[in-house]
Amino acid sequence: MINRSYNKKMIRALVLAAGLAAAGAVFTGCGTQPETIDAGQAADEIADAAGKEGQPAEGAADASAPQDNTDAGDQNGSKKEDQTESATEADKAAAPTAVWDASTGQLPVVGMATGQGGIEDQSFNQSAWEGLQWFGGMSGCRVFFKESLKESDLTNNIEALLDEGSNLVWATGYDSGPQMLEAAQEHPANSFAIIDYAYEDTPDNLTGVVFRDQEPSFLVGYIAANMTETGKVGFVGGVDNAVIEQFECGYRAGVAYGAKESGKEVSVESVYAGSYQDMAKGAELATGLYDGGCDIVYHAAGQTGVGVIAAAQQAGKFVIGVDKDQAFLAPENVLTSAMKYVNMAVRQISDQYASGKAIGGQTISLGLSEDAVGISENHDLYPDELYDDALQLADQIKDGTLEVPETRDQLDAFLADL
Repeated sequence: MINRSYNKKMIRALVLAAGLAAAGAVFTGCGTQPETIDAGQAADEIADAAGKEGQPAEGAADASAPQDNTDAGDQNGSKKEDQTESATEADKAAAPTAVWDASTGQLPVVGMATGQGGIEDQSFNQSAWEGLQWFGGMSGCRVFFKESLKESDLTNNIEALLDEGSNLVWATGYDSGPQMLEAAQEHPANSFAIIDYAYEDTPDNLTGVVFRDQEPSFLVGYIAANMTETGKVGFVGGVDNAVIEQFECGYRAGVAYGAKESGKEVSVESVYAGSYQDMAKGAELATGLYDGGCDIVYHAAGQTGVGVIAAAQQAGKFVIGVDKDQAFLAPENVLTSAMKYVNMAVRQISDQYASGKAIGGQTISLGLSEDAVGISENHDLYPDELYDDALQLADQIKDGTLEVPETRDQLDAFLADL
């Protein structure tokens, strides 16, 4: 019989041991005037960058200790110098050429308001900040962030970014959508960009960037179906919204597809934490799934998912990471990760803005076809043949042969036709 109090203590210890690396340096420098760029061209440029690199330049945003992000002046010089020196010659050649604003004598300033979960989530927010740090280090533009730990922080943080001189304001996360629209309408001279939100009528100074999260989720679901020994897998979501629905539906579809192909019966149990930053809740929910017979759990829960990974270590089971390759958190337990190159999107769109291109008034959609999502190359914990099969499915998704559902209604139709 499991000693529950001991189990929870162990999970907390594992969460701490996972080591949430902080990123928080600030850089110097960065205003703009536009040359128009459309969504397709923007997506192509992001795809090119992702295909060449997939990750920021070495040293761009992998600080091992928290930094004070409130005082830009003292940190600008040394950190920017470290970042630039660590970049490759190819990175330097591809560095953005920021537009000099003759009216102010300054380069653009780019600020970011994180989504809930914070900058140290080892996932979505951290990836976005890594991309912005790379851009800042290579362009000379000042970049900085404000951390949103709860929804009420978002409006204040967006205003703070503007007050501190941001010409381009980024926000990460679906929950920031209404606040960013209001800010864009109230500040027409500034530019705004948001990850994971699309508007029906997008202002000319606002850019939406969305990812087809169902596509990599399908692939990891397919892998899970082939690797499960109990015939039962799990899903832990952060907040039940349209974005996380894509992750869950893609995963369920992939599990069903893989189960049918391999002649198995595999069920999926889903739970939601209601938070992107509650590691203890993530550990508790995942422990319940493992105790209930799941031997693989996929999370799309931000920092909450670090608790899910800790629970996998505790249970000696598999877990599937998200947004970044999270195998470094638990090399013996992270089966694979659904990759989402938020870093590349932030970096490239910031580059386009600083180079004088008009990026607003549109939504840019990114997925497998743009090499903006995928699965981690690391597959030490499952067979090469299964990895190759997953990549073949990715090709079918790219060419339109295989359409992955992104909503629960679409999932029902997909399962009915399977």
